[in-house]
Parts: sequence; structure tokens; C-alpha cells
Amino acid sequence: MTIGRLSDEEIDAMSADDRRALIRRLQLPPERVLPRPELVRIHRRVRLTLMVGGSIALIPWIVYLAVSLPPNYQARNWTLAWVGFDILLVIMMAATAYLGWQRRQLLVLPAFGTGLLLLVDAWFDVTTANPRDVWFSIAIACLGEIPLAFLQITGALLLFKFVTVAHPLAEPGVSAWRTKLPF
Repeated sequence: MTIGRLSDEEIDAMSADDRRALIRRLQLPPERVLPRPELVRIHRRVRLTLMVGGSIALIPWIVYLAVSLPPNYQARNWTLAWVGFDILLVIMMAATAYLGWQRRQLLVLPAFGTGLLLLVDAWFDVTTANPRDVWFSIAIACLGEIPLAFLQITGALLLFKFVTVAHPLAEPGVSAWRTKLPF
């Protein structure tokens, strides 16, 4: 049996739709690369239930905290909390740097997470600063943490968009925000 091979010229002459059809024919069957559909349904249902339930449950909790918490509170383990948070931030920044240096797609996750942690850091630095340090905290947030968070989050979203749109099976003209999961 001889196998016909496409030349570079024949591939160049193909339309985008023809190329996608060829890629679909050549890709592994879904059952070899995707988890079992019933497993996907269970995981999806559990995750969505937890996120919706958690979102709803947090609303009365937030109201309760807003009316019941004292304006001042002596915290235990204050140093451990801040040092631990900053260690986590360093780990996320290092992971982002390493994966970026290695040009890995996984970079999207720690880059986005680092951006969120920087926003959380700015928020708590400003809101917990004592009156004599609050302007310094605001300056650090505005000149360092927030711009760096913006760069990390927008960079992660741009990379996500690129990976989604550049995928050979991507539907032309469909936004990365509207692309559905394959299962």
C-alpha cells in the first residue's frame, strides 16, 4: 500500500477550511485524548455547584462581617501571615519568570495568579497600613504593584488569546472568549 504525501505546494494551495478538515482527519480520536465524558460531566457539575454555592453563601457572610467586625483588631501571627504571603508571591513570580524564559504555554497560569496576588498585596498593604505609612503604601501600590499586576494579567490574557486563536482547529472569526472547551 502506498501512502500519498502532500507536498508543501499542495498544502500552501489549500484553503483554511481544507487545512482544518485535514487536521481533524489526522488528529487522534477524542476517546484517546479526552477524559471519559461521564467523568467530565461529574467534575464539571461538582466544580460549578461549588462555585455557584460558594458565591451565594459568601454574600450574607460579607454582610455579616461588614456589620460585626471591629474597626481595629490585634492579629495573631501577623509576621507569619505577611512573610508567608510574600514567599508565595516570590514563588509565583519565579515560576512566571522560569516558564516565560522557557517559552512554555503553562506560563499563563502563574502569570495570571501573580497578577492577582499583586492586587491582593496592594489592597492589604494600603488598607492595613497605619496612618503614618498609608501614603507610602499607596505610592508602592500605584507605582509598583498595580502596574506590574496589570502587565501580568494582560500578558496572560494575550497569551491565552494567542494560543486559542493560533490553534489549527480554531474557528476563524470566533473570539477566544467564545471558544468552547472540547468536552
